[in-house]
Amino acid sequence: MKKIMDLNQPIRRSFQLLDLKADETESGIIEGHPAVYDQAASIGNYFIEIIERGAFNNCDFDDVLFSVNHDLDRIPLARSRRNNKNSTMQIGPDDIGLGIRAKIDIEKNVEAQSLYSAIQRGDIDGMSFIFYVASDNWENLDTDMPTRRITEIRKVIEVSAVNFPAYQGTNINARDLAALDNVARALDNARSELDNSGAEIIEIERLRVKAKAKA
Repeated sequence: MKKIMDLNQPIRRSFQLLDLKADETESGIIEGHPAVYDQAASIGNYFIEIIERGAFNNCDFDDVLFSVNHDLDRIPLARSRRNNKNSTMQIGPDDIGLGIRAKIDIEKNVEAQSLYSAIQRGDIDGMSFIFYVASDNWENLDTDMPTRRITEIRKVIEVSAVNFPAYQGTNINARDLAALDNVARALDNARSELDNSGAEIIEIERLRVKAKAKA
């Protein structure tokens, strides 16, 4: 079943990745993947979510921030403007998922220095991103844990290096809960559509049987 999402609802997702790294050959360079294709992630106790290959093909990367732990109130450590080569961050899809390469100022920015050191030490190895969904497909809506396949992401507005890169019931903070409320409503809507379509099929069968009886 295909469900078009409300584009006014941003979503935040975190991934446990081992490839977030500080480039040892060029000072201040951070590389990683905020999103990975075909990785099944349990979104709270609501559903399994998978980002399909090609989901970023038509994505808007016009202005994307690079932050730590999604703290949008602080000055970004890097930024992609129109994703050009002069930006302090380049972002785009590759064979793995959504890749980034950021140049942070570890000489003049104390926060950048701290992040760079934490990544080098392996204290931070996860990434996350905030995005808007254009379309998705729901499967197994009649089960306790249906599957949501995101087929098209409309826009990415921010990527982060994060301390806790996986959604788990024990470490969801207030902002995570707000995002989960949004996807819970989306799941309810999808299930409601499934119930309605099922009712329509039953009614069609009832009328068909009634017509045969009259014949």
